[in-house]
Amino acid sequence: MNTQSRKFAQVDVFSEVPYLGNPVAVVIEGDGLTDEQMQKLASWTNLSETTFILKPTTAEADYRLRIFTPGGELPFAGHPTLGSAHAWLENGGQPKSKGLVVQECGAGLVTLMINEKSGSLSFQAPPTLKTGDLDAELLQEICEAFGLHVSAVIAHQWIDNGPGWVCVQLESAEKVLELNPKFVPGSQLMLGVVGAYPEGNSEAFELRAFAPKVGVYEDPVTGSLNASVAQWLKRSGAQTSDYRASQGVKLGRAGIIEIKYDDAGAVWVGGATTTLISGRITF
Repeated sequence: MNTQSRKFAQVDVFSEVPYLGNPVAVVIEGDGLTDEQMQKLASWTNLSETTFILKPTTAEADYRLRIFTPGGELPFAGHPTLGSAHAWLENGGQPKSKGLVVQECGAGLVTLMINEKSGSLSFQAPPTLKTGDLDAELLQEICEAFGLHVSAVIAHQWIDNGPGWVCVQLESAEKVLELNPKFVPGSQLMLGVVGAYPEGNSEAFELRAFAPKVGVYEDPVTGSLNASVAQWLKRSGAQTSDYRASQGVKLGRAGIIEIKYDDAGAVWVGGATTTLISGRITF
């Protein structure tokens, strides 16, 4: 294989309307690249994430995925997981188990399910590494960034499944969309915010994701955040049935995230995936 030219795709994730989801850049032939080359490309694409598909190091996995933001590497991220699996399958990837794709990444093994009828993908939410209420100091830091009084937060939680997410819940989707946060230089926050839509709306919740820690002010649509929010909502009893969430409205996007709870207690996160750019990339 020419080590300077690699198969490449850019996949729009979480929207059936082209260019209204969250793009991920995928280097389909990632073996042999250095960490420096991977980070350099991620900084250049300036997308929320750029991924690299490599040979797995464990027999259980179909491939290994490394995930980079402009500011560093992540052990797991949701929309890159869906978009990379889509690109791998589209470029001839053959799962070891029918209807399932097993991804190896920094957070361990992540299982994706292929819908038999539509071919759409959903990933099983990985376990959260840290849960529990936020301490007063961290909650105050978040509220100051949001320009809110602490009393505006109706619930809060650590929901870290790898990237370091924390989340606060506001009283409504409208309140979520009103936010224009200002983060202090060097902020280490990986912050989600969620609010409910009125009953009967086609989407149950609006989410937004801010990641100044890794150089991303606001992420358009975020699979890892939606995964751990869905786990938190179920754990707290706030939401126990399948639902659709919206994300990206503030950025002019139209992300729709499908959340399903199975009988075994697992949370599945799915959405549309569409390749919009394909070809080769030179290093």
